[in-house]
Amino acid sequence: MHPAVFLSLPDLRCSLLLLVTWVFTPVTTEITSLDTENIDEILNNADVALVNFYADWCRFSQMLHPIFEEASDVIKEEFPNENQVVFARVDCDQHSDIAQRYRISKYPTLKLFRNGMMMKREYRGQRSVKALADYIRQQKSNPIQEIRDLAEITTLDRSKRNIIGYFEQKDSDNYRVFERVANILHDDCAFLSAFGDVSKPERYSGDNIIYKPPGHSAPDMVYLGAMTNFDVTYNWIQDKCVPLVREITFENGEELTEEGLPFLILFHMKEDTESLEIFQNEVARQLISEKGTINFLHADCDKFRHPLLHIQKTPADCPVIAIDSFRHMYVFGDFKDVLIPGKLKQFVFDLHSGKLHREFHHGPDPTDIAPGEQAQDVASSPPESSFQKLAPSEYRYTLLRDRDEL
Repeated sequence: MHPAVFLSLPDLRCSLLLLVTWVFTPVTTEITSLDTENIDEILNNADVALVNFYADWCRFSQMLHPIFEEASDVIKEEFPNENQVVFARVDCDQHSDIAQRYRISKYPTLKLFRNGMMMKREYRGQRSVKALADYIRQQKSNPIQEIRDLAEITTLDRSKRNIIGYFEQKDSDNYRVFERVANILHDDCAFLSAFGDVSKPERYSGDNIIYKPPGHSAPDMVYLGAMTNFDVTYNWIQDKCVPLVREITFENGEELTEEGLPFLILFHMKEDTESLEIFQNEVARQLISEKGTINFLHADCDKFRHPLLHIQKTPADCPVIAIDSFRHMYVFGDFKDVLIPGKLKQFVFDLHSGKLHREFHHGPDPTDIAPGEQAQDVASSPPESSFQKLAPSEYRYTLLRDRDEL
């Protein structure tokens, strides 16, 4: 039998202190550093990944590092499985190829990925542990509302774009594709689903997806593609959820300016839906081929009085169409002229060709002067860009490049 061992009082206190420290000290997680060797594997296997694109010399990046690490620790306690949530970072000086791949134009930039797919909207909220943790919790929440009774359809908020999936069962490939799409587009549409006996009256030809556009008079649209094909399903739903003509607000202004495309904007009174519908129809008819070269937007005249004043207009003048090139603003003629075939298209072409800008500096193009008419060396004077002020601020980011002048 071994003799008992007694610790002295100082030794006992030291042992207890070590034990308490071991029990109550939280386990800190290492932020995953991404490089060209591991980035695809890590992001593809992560349900949700928040990636910090930074530079060591950037003071805003330096300020974010401890906050980002602490937020990671908080989230890892709630989602401990390795691939549920990943907090990662990219040193853009060391890996400029990755920065170029994701078009990083400022530090720090926080981008969200789902199973390797980069989300269009990056994180632009408050840089605090709580805000970052809440953001990830929101991303991990279920974006699909389950319908228990088809009567609930009659009480939908018809000011929103609603996507409804009717499935025989939740544990199916069809629903998994629908769920994956909903996780990506839940900021743009409201997603709902019904299963089993509840959905049966709507499944007369099998599982299906319905789009209910805003307004009570607009007819439903039915998805006719393969339910298990993610790309086809995603493209169809994205086309319905993200309209060709988007509304610009003070909340999404920074995001829209950072897309780097000039704005073609309709300023209209909120209740003037007729002018908006005309503008939407003419954009679709005349400018669908220009979708990747300019952003089609509409703005509330009351909320955006300042840009209107910039072009010497007031809400009383609405509806008004203008282009903001991020250098200057150019005003379209009379709104009614939008119905003249090709008129709106020519306005946009004149921007891209540089004609609007040339006329700003040198007056009307010689090609616009009738034969025999004397040229007048009188330059127009469009005001400076107003929406450029909504772009990312130098008081929050280190900006890397300026836009070209148009």
